[in-house]
Amino acid sequence: MKKFLKYLFRVVVGIFAVIGLLATVGFFYLMTTPRYYFDIIENEVVTAEDDNVELLKQSSFKADTVQYQFSTVRDSVRAREIMDYFKLDTLYSSDATTWEKAVAISNFIATNIPHDQPYNRPEHPNAIDLWKFSKEVNPGFNCRMHAILNYELMQAAGLIARYVTCLPQDKDDKDCHVVNEVWLPELGKWAFIDSDMGGHYCTDKAGTPLSLLEMREKFAAGEQMVMYPGFNKGTTKHDYYYCYMAKNTYWFSCWETLHFYQEDRSQTDNKDFGRGDIVIVPEHFEPFHIDSPDIVTTNAVRFWMPPKQ
Repeated sequence: MKKFLKYLFRVVVGIFAVIGLLATVGFFYLMTTPRYYFDIIENEVVTAEDDNVELLKQSSFKADTVQYQFSTVRDSVRAREIMDYFKLDTLYSSDATTWEKAVAISNFIATNIPHDQPYNRPEHPNAIDLWKFSKEVNPGFNCRMHAILNYELMQAAGLIARYVTCLPQDKDDKDCHVVNEVWLPELGKWAFIDSDMGGHYCTDKAGTPLSLLEMREKFAAGEQMVMYPGFNKGTTKHDYYYCYMAKNTYWFSCWETLHFYQEDRSQTDNKDFGRGDIVIVPEHFEPFHIDSPDIVTTNAVRFWMPPKQ
């Protein structure tokens, strides 16, 4: 009996030791793995899919007379610095199309920098300093920093790009998303691309990249489109990202004029921002969470028209 009790005691001690080891490993994993904020709200977004799509169906943009012109400011010296620092021309072939370059650059960022909400915001949100931040301070950062980095790399590679804030209809919803659009001269259209959360873009069934407006229209019409997480495979409409973007394509905001160091306040003296934010909203909708927007419009045709070159 004593031998049995001794044996039982050792077994119990062994079980608790294993549990303790697993708990320690689990804790270490949670502390060292980037915090993916969107996982927390995934169920809420998925269950709200039908409601979000219904909101898009019930809203529409309308032509107006508000005048503005999206443009980018070229800086060949800074572009060369970024090209050389990131060796961008090694990411794609010399005969790559605009879209192939955009995917290659976005994939490079998505592969190296995960989504995170670091407690200390990068002090200098420009391409090179953001990269240093990810290597020296925190391995990941939020969607806005992703979009700024992606914009500057595409700009340096000679592409015309912008970053757009995508917002929900609910003013109590504090969560929005920031992504990129790149102008495709070969197709004469804007195309959405996102380097955050592992990377995404979206096409129609024929494989043509879609703009944010085209995505919004397909959500509302219930038309099929293909999501490409990780830039290499499609998912069904039940994919989380699909639901998340259905929520966050109700209205949009973008700078009228973009340049390197756009939001690096230490470098923005004497920079031309145009008139500031362009905010596009559905008819009869009042924007929120944006301080005194400079331009408010309901005209989708102008917002997605060819950029000034």
